[in-house]
Amino acid sequence: MADITAAMVKDLREKSGAGMMDCKKALNETAGDMDAAMDWLRTKGLAAAAKKSSRTAAEGLVGIAVSGTVGAAVEVNSETDFVAKNDQFQQFVREVTQIALATGDDIDAIKAEAMPSGTTVEEVLTNNIATIGENQSLRRARRLEVGKGAVVPYVHNAASPGLGKIGVLVALESDASDEVLQGLGKQLAMHIAAAFPQALNEADLDPELIERERAIAAEKAGESGKPAEIITKMVDGAIAKYRKENALVSQLFVMDGKTKISDVVAKAGKDAGAMIVLKDYVRFQLGEGIEKDASDFAAEVAAVSGVPQNTQPEPTA
Repeated sequence: MADITAAMVKDLREKSGAGMMDCKKALNETAGDMDAAMDWLRTKGLAAAAKKSSRTAAEGLVGIAVSGTVGAAVEVNSETDFVAKNDQFQQFVREVTQIALATGDDIDAIKAEAMPSGTTVEEVLTNNIATIGENQSLRRARRLEVGKGAVVPYVHNAASPGLGKIGVLVALESDASDEVLQGLGKQLAMHIAAAFPQALNEADLDPELIERERAIAAEKAGESGKPAEIITKMVDGAIAKYRKENALVSQLFVMDGKTKISDVVAKAGKDAGAMIVLKDYVRFQLGEGIEKDASDFAAEVAAVSGVPQNTQPEPTA
């Protein structure tokens, strides 16, 4: 048997896009011959993933799961919305969400974990790409935990239990009853889904976002022709407004349009006779921040099917 090195496995994995264990098996089956190993992977349908890895995957599903005082959210992307309705894909997202619940946020660590089938998340993902026929990716994960209280889940327009296009987790730390925390958490989660806060507190807002908004505000204020000291005040006022509108605790509750979220939480705690602290939240929206390719779907279908597309211009009147 040929001596299969880690470097050989890595090289084949990069060339084929197949999983690590599949690459190792291919090299063992072909006595270390790289070209033959690639052919072996292709015959098994495992190298197909490499051809699809460059295609934009901005559809898919967000998965949400909670166990006790721990919650997790993951986003798994695909190329088309059709795949989100696929049972194989949905089951994969459910299982990966449960792994994130136990493992944490690190994508590489999640990919290395074994799924119920015994194979790793990364290997199953590679196989799914080959069998379903679309590029897919485990894009991100987030895990929340509180010492006491509740992590409350919410999925907007759920495609299936725990799966949808917008997933929210709300972490509430308190000695209040679970009934109170679940009710409050659900309302806050619905607000978060609708209002899209950028951070929990004003201090947590991304400094780059603030600087970008400051530049925009300065340009607008500069067009007013007012004195420099007035322009400075205008810019500072615009940034203060931006901070309040984009930090969750200072946003106005969408249910009434006038009460700050911090006051909603404080009142709920007062009514329950136990302080409630909004510790953290997660909001995953499918495809958020992914630049989608503008593609001609008819042309893609024609190319795959081998049927030439009619490129003749439309007749003019």
